[in-house]
Amino acid sequence: MSIFVGNLSYEISEDDLTDVFKDYGIVQRVYIPVDRDSGRKRGFAFVQMENKDQETKAIAALDGAEWMGRSIKVNEAREREERTERTSFNGGGGDRKKRY
Repeated sequence: MSIFVGNLSYEISEDDLTDVFKDYGIVQRVYIPVDRDSGRKRGFAFVQMENKDQETKAIAALDGAEWMGRSIKVNEAREREERTERTSFNGGGGDRKKRY
């Protein structure tokens, strides 16, 4: 299981998240996604703890908590959904008939 942490400040660091979550158990991993183009943090993160009990306690205690001036959202992370590959890059336009 992994924990999703949303509505985070863009100034957040892995150490900041580790400090908050260590009160509920052993933090194994913190991942803060960044925007591909700008390199800016995206305002959410994922935290993995040693076991499910620790993660459950952290979710119960931190969901909705005020932290760094924001009300954070903390819940169980969902599995990443499969993306379908785009097969056409024709710009859309539906089923238009070509005019010649």
